[in-house]
Amino acid sequence: MNRPGPEPAPSRASVLIPVEQARAYLLDRARRIGESERVALEDALGRVAAADVATPIDVPGHANSAMDGYAVRAADVPDEGEVTLRVTQRIAAGEIGSPLAAGEAARIFTGAPVPGGADAIAIQEDCRLDGASVVVPGPLTPGTFVRPRGNDIRAGSVVLAAGTRMRPQEMGVVASVGIGSVEVCRRPRVAIVSSGNELRRPGEPLGPGQIYNSNRYTLLGLLERLGCQVVDLGTVADTLAATRDALLDGAARADLMITTGGVSVGEEDHVKRALETAGELEMWKVAVKPGKPLVYGRLGGCDLLGLPGNPVSTLVTFCLFVRPFILRRMGVAGAFPAPVLVPARFEWPRPGGRREFARARLAVSGEGEAGAEIYARQGSDVLSGATWATGLVEIFEGTAIVPGDRVPYYSFADLLD
Repeated sequence: MNRPGPEPAPSRASVLIPVEQARAYLLDRARRIGESERVALEDALGRVAAADVATPIDVPGHANSAMDGYAVRAADVPDEGEVTLRVTQRIAAGEIGSPLAAGEAARIFTGAPVPGGADAIAIQEDCRLDGASVVVPGPLTPGTFVRPRGNDIRAGSVVLAAGTRMRPQEMGVVASVGIGSVEVCRRPRVAIVSSGNELRRPGEPLGPGQIYNSNRYTLLGLLERLGCQVVDLGTVADTLAATRDALLDGAARADLMITTGGVSVGEEDHVKRALETAGELEMWKVAVKPGKPLVYGRLGGCDLLGLPGNPVSTLVTFCLFVRPFILRRMGVAGAFPAPVLVPARFEWPRPGGRREFARARLAVSGEGEAGAEIYARQGSDVLSGATWATGLVEIFEGTAIVPGDRVPYYSFADLLD
């Protein structure tokens, strides 16, 4: 039995489900993949940490110099004027110097350990050499240009929290504490299937009424960026029996199945009916444009998300619903980005009854402020607009927009990575 969601989502009624309710409903049903594996740190990019990673060491493990210059005792440097100190040693990064006595200085370089007795660094630009001595101007306070031990990370602290999707900076932080491998969630196995007798692969000749299957390649790229293992089931014939067989095949081989096309109410739309006969239909129709006929259900242990067949609808519904669902299954907590508010550089005179997501890009005005322009043709079949765009503008139900109004903008960098 399914756990109750934040709000019950009608599956068979004609009522359209609000965008936020549909996303919350899906996220509530996104069961985390329980299996994990240990991978070398160099292979961890994009993977999700399965457990907290704590550091066994301080970083840095010793006080070190933040600048090239001279390590000194601040007490030797006057508040006014200057002092001449004898240079007794030279300390490079990776070398350990001898403790300083009163009246002594050590030539030191960035990152080198500060010798015992020293508590400040006089930068070389402020000093001048005088034979075997250095002239240091005052004042100089303890701690000046000294990075204390543990300045970055303290031993025992968590440097990588469970549920974090690893970026290059997380890889660097884990490396900085000497850890060479991490426990990560298993990659999701995602089966994809296209519905439509009219679909052909690129490179094949087109017959009358046929089109190339762009959705397959859009999904392959989207899923690869998320680090999924893809099971490509190809194109299924437009029959209920063939569709049902494809769904059962995908359910046996994947954690999640994504279909494109066949989710509306036409006589040749079989995904919804096949899901109802072979599994369990839980959600259908979202108040979003493009992308209204969005299906969610289960076939045994496999989730199914049925996306509309129009290419822009496939892209947008993946960004809004599928990507957050997959990330949540991977164990990522914050699965949907927050928008930024930018001024509109367009007019939207006719309020709609559904939440709309328009292909948009940011342009900088002469005053240096970034504003959102939208593509001239917003039809769900116009995929070329998505290559022109850098993101999506959210237009709320019943809302007209005039230039200068603030609108929520989602960057593709946040929606796709």
